[in-house]
Amino acid sequence: FEILVHDDASTDGTADIIREYEKKYPELIKPIYQTENQFSKGGGAVGKIQRARAKGRYYALCEGDDYWTDPLKLQKQYDTLEAHPECDMCAHAAVMVREFSKHEMGRLCPSDKDTVLTTEQVILGGGGYIATASVMYRRCVDDNKPEFRKKLPCDYTLQINGSLRGGIVYLSDCMAAYRVRLSGSTTSESMKSKEKRIASWEKVISMLKTLNQDTGFKYDDAVSKTILGAEIMMFRVQGNIGAIKKEPYRSIYVKYPPKKKLMIHMEKYCPNFLSFWNRLQGKKYKA
Repeated sequence: FEILVHDDASTDGTADIIREYEKKYPELIKPIYQTENQFSKGGGAVGKIQRARAKGRYYALCEGDDYWTDPLKLQKQYDTLEAHPECDMCAHAAVMVREFSKHEMGRLCPSDKDTVLTTEQVILGGGGYIATASVMYRRCVDDNKPEFRKKLPCDYTLQINGSLRGGIVYLSDCMAAYRVRLSGSTTSESMKSKEKRIASWEKVISMLKTLNQDTGFKYDDAVSKTILGAEIMMFRVQGNIGAIKKEPYRSIYVKYPPKKKLMIHMEKYCPNFLSFWNRLQGKKYKA
């Protein structure tokens, strides 16, 4: 195996740490040190750079914010994919932790047992269905990418793409950690702008429509439901609760648990208090 490290012009001393490991394991650690941030030039740029120089039959992903927790993770996933030639991707359970304290907030585990996740489940699950740091897949998934993935290069479309041939083999072992709400991260910064949040959901909807066409409407039911969910998120950003309570969205809204309904109303009527509460929780876990 090889460890391909891409330092995207970091300013926190990461590059120095990478250089230390490169000296110790020159045949294993293969870094790139950027002098100018590449991600800011266009989403997916880093992934394109990394995959172009990979030599293995499988890719395993681990973004800088996340980390693996099981020394046998790669071996387990390799063995699993070798035993399931009909599937192109393997994923596993992951724990969600706070930025500073690593306080456990929950788990990303779509099943409590080993199983095969269908394409419908992956579509309905959205981008947060499985953790990116849990993914291993065959390099053939990146060959001849379908239009829907080109339209929106991201973890979500990669996972859908990886499920199309035979589903995603899922392991219930928890072998990675996903750090959430990182201050200064791309996600947290984009969440501050309503316009960017709305534009993001519009891109998801456009991608889903292309996915439907690419797959001959085979997954139309799952795609249609996911589009409705994305439109509800846009209404939430806009504070348009009235639209959410009308069909075809009402049938989805009425199934929300009370806590989620309360959150939707607080987003509209008490945004300052909600913002204060989130900051308070962040300070609590940081301490």
